[in-house]
Amino acid sequence: MADNEKIRIALAGNPNCGKTTMFNNITGAKQHVGNYPGVTVEKKEGHTKFDGQDLLFIDLPGTYSLTARSMDELVARNVVINDNPDLIVNVLDASNLERNLYLAAQLIELEVPTVLALNMSDVAEEMGFKYDTALLEKMTGTTVVRTVGRNNIGTKELLAATVQCAKENKKPGVIVPYGDILEPKIAELEEEIVKAGTVTYPIRWVAVKLLEKDADVVGKIMRLDNTNGIIEKAKAIREELKDQVDLDVVFQEYRHRFAVEVFNAITVEHPGDVETRSDRLDKILTHRILGLPIFLAVMWLLFNFVNTVGAIPQGWLEDLFTWLQQLATTYIPEGQLQSLVSDGIIAGVGAVMSFVPLILLLFLGISFLEDTGYMARAAFVIDRVMRAFGLHGKSFIPLLLGFGCSVPSVMGARILDNYKDRMVTILITPFMTCSARLPVYTLFAAAFFDPEMAGTILFLIYLAGIIFGVIFAKIFRKYLFSGDAEPFVMELPPYHMPTLKATVMHMYERAILYLKKAGTFILAASILVWFITSYPNDVEYSKDYDQLHDQVAATYEVKDADTLAHFGITTDEQKDQVNEIVDNMKATVEDATSAAEDNDEDAPEIEVEEDSEAPELFNDIKEQNEQLFPVAWAMYKNQANLDDENQKLDEEQKSEKLEQSYAAMFGKAINPILAPLGFDWKIGVALVAGLAAKEVVVSTLGTIYAVGGDTDHPQALTDYLQSDPHFTPLIVLTLMLFVLCYPPCIAALAVIKRETGSWKWMLFMFCYENVFAWIACFIFYHVGLALGY
Repeated sequence: MADNEKIRIALAGNPNCGKTTMFNNITGAKQHVGNYPGVTVEKKEGHTKFDGQDLLFIDLPGTYSLTARSMDELVARNVVINDNPDLIVNVLDASNLERNLYLAAQLIELEVPTVLALNMSDVAEEMGFKYDTALLEKMTGTTVVRTVGRNNIGTKELLAATVQCAKENKKPGVIVPYGDILEPKIAELEEEIVKAGTVTYPIRWVAVKLLEKDADVVGKIMRLDNTNGIIEKAKAIREELKDQVDLDVVFQEYRHRFAVEVFNAITVEHPGDVETRSDRLDKILTHRILGLPIFLAVMWLLFNFVNTVGAIPQGWLEDLFTWLQQLATTYIPEGQLQSLVSDGIIAGVGAVMSFVPLILLLFLGISFLEDTGYMARAAFVIDRVMRAFGLHGKSFIPLLLGFGCSVPSVMGARILDNYKDRMVTILITPFMTCSARLPVYTLFAAAFFDPEMAGTILFLIYLAGIIFGVIFAKIFRKYLFSGDAEPFVMELPPYHMPTLKATVMHMYERAILYLKKAGTFILAASILVWFITSYPNDVEYSKDYDQLHDQVAATYEVKDADTLAHFGITTDEQKDQVNEIVDNMKATVEDATSAAEDNDEDAPEIEVEEDSEAPELFNDIKEQNEQLFPVAWAMYKNQANLDDENQKLDEEQKSEKLEQSYAAMFGKAINPILAPLGFDWKIGVALVAGLAAKEVVVSTLGTIYAVGGDTDHPQALTDYLQSDPHFTPLIVLTLMLFVLCYPPCIAALAVIKRETGSWKWMLFMFCYENVFAWIACFIFYHVGLALGY
């Protein structure tokens, strides 16, 4: 290759080998995430420059082999044989090297220059392993570099070896021996392949795969010209060998034998029977009795941490967007543009954006638990419970992904080889609370429950989703996908402390995705909801509100004149003095209200009934103006009551306009379905909008209440909800339950259709979850009413 050409590198490795950490160390933020063509497997690419050379790293899906039994394995293999990378970097877990060398053996067969990164070398040394890396290079035909990914040790050496190996085009030149019976037959088939002259893949690898009857490779070869003879020759050889060896497993056995021989040869020192730190921790964390309670306690702590700590920056963001609304109403002339910007864009998007800190903290916690190695133990602990309900233990991994987003969760079910296990997992995935639902839960938990209870409410909602999921798994496994579940085998990586960089990177990725969603889809949804709540404009009101405002103003003008006359205030100078005192009283109330908000206390309430006495708040003003204070207090009460009556008329007018909007028309049309659950038309509109994306439930309510609220004094959505008499703690819990149970977003439904290959299963999920959500909420709501809540 030319010196100035970009080097394309495929990064391969087993799950939990530290491959993603290495990828983040090398590429930093210069990453692009997409999908491989034709499949829903995530494709991650990253760029970097080393020693003046441009490098493009392709992060292959983590996989234990390249036998193409799963989509991940097929994609990883096809990238190497179809996309022709200049080099493969195979990241190996040095603390579990024998197992990892099995994949290395298969990569060597692809005849591409290869560098082996012996990652987690520190863990291996701590366990007592020492390796002869020079011998490893000789036996595998590769270049070997020691690395400690989580501490970013060995990264520069790895990049240097990568550039040198690629420029030298140093291919392994080593074969995996398949024994005296198979080798002559492989050679025969190689001759036939060479004779055809049309096969561009590695000749020996193709011969082996055809004898393994690898369906993907057979299909690739059949699509080439002049290959009928190859296919027939492979069939004849298989027929000849079937009584001598078990062709279904013999190739895997020889590859494993090769991996074991290499491992035994290069291992200079083996660990004794010393109990490692991971072993000691596993005695507690995977204990048959204590394991499950510990897992539940960890999850409870995580959700309380998210809710308690996240509430602080969330409050700051709410204040920020309230301030932005005030700016919009101050500087944009009153009218539709002001309403669009303030009530539609800022209120809608702001309602969702205020939950960014909680999303980040949730992924911080999940990322930390994953990177420490605890989540693999959690899968092991949960397996006993899941197996009782007909679920495969491996299902825990895609279901765990469901706490982030249902889309990768559904795609993650591909790791299950058994079709029935895969289908059951896909059908229950939406019960796992995705991060898009988190804003809905935390919004209502914070608005209607004490801070001490909010975290527990959040935990119980998540737990309810898990319970519903396993119940439906049992039903589906018994009636739709009956049969025995496959045994669960999973590698438990050693415990280690995650790096700050890897954790921050994970949070950064999630934040960018969330912000992109808020800046595009949720923005568009907020504008749409603003339109349907603001229009039509030509509303026929039941009252003449302008006339009513004039009548109120006239009434209080007379009342003010009577008050002044009663106290003998006749001159303009006296009236100005009274007005000045009233203004001081208003300023005092505003200052006290601001101070109360800053100290998280209740704002002062001023009683303004006709016989109400002046509060202690005004004592200083009273002492300074003893003669005029009684008349000023009377005038203050008049103005406060005038403002109250005008505000009531404004609220009544806005409510009447909102009730005649397109949104209300739609909400009332579906209300007969939702009314038995205690929901009004506003909730109905929010739930339908939430089918597009669950965060839109929050932005929709934010827009509806902002359009119907006080334009001059915008509030946080929690304040609007608390002041709505329709919402009660029971209705709030019922709504949270409905959001948990009803179908996922459109994107998730589309992926379900794609992964199952059928409209039938997507429609089945959509219907059964809607029906279950309604029934569960109907029972919950009416039981709550019967109990007096």
